[in-house]
Amino acid sequence: MADIPDPDALFDSFWTAFMAYATANLAALGIGPLDPEWTSLVAAKTDWDAKYPAHIAGQSTARSLREAKDVSRGTGEGLLAALIAILRANTVFVSPAELQALGLSIYDTILTPTPVPTTRPILKVDTSQRQQHTVSWSDETSPTSIRKPAGVQGAELYLKIGGAAPTSIAECVFIALDTKTPYLHVFDPADFGQTAYWIGRWSNTRGETGPISETVAATVVA
Repeated sequence: MADIPDPDALFDSFWTAFMAYATANLAALGIGPLDPEWTSLVAAKTDWDAKYPAHIAGQSTARSLREAKDVSRGTGEGLLAALIAILRANTVFVSPAELQALGLSIYDTILTPTPVPTTRPILKVDTSQRQQHTVSWSDETSPTSIRKPAGVQGAELYLKIGGAAPTSIAECVFIALDTKTPYLHVFDPADFGQTAYWIGRWSNTRGETGPISETVAATVVA
């Protein structure tokens, strides 16, 4: 209700002040001391005066108990981590089966090689902003998702400005290894009005690359 403040502390202050004035001025306010609306309100205020302070005290107690719990957990976690490290290092006595019995995971000690990319990125160029291109990419196997293929670090982006469309990246200039789509490229004034050709290819975490994308042509809007 608009007249009654929402936070408990303000509500408590408001109600206490209201009751103090009303109690001292019942007759002037046209309220009978035995009116059911008034007697019910007095009973409700008595109930509130008992439960609100208990609530405040309970919050303080709960905060204190939580802080004590956190300290206890911190101590326990540190000691657990130290012993677990000892157990993991003690491969002579502690077998993987025993680690599992303790509820611990078994680490894979055989490294899985990063796959060489075999798919191509699909490039899309947004020219809605003057003098710049916003290049977004997705994989050809999932064109509606921005998720990169397994092991891929990002998309290598190459650019050729003007002339005929390039047939390979050898005719282009390397622009960036874009790890998070989209990529914003701002052109020099000398490029305004020309056709920009974009080519991309995936690069994995070891720098190995996949096949090149289709060439996307877009005008550099001045």
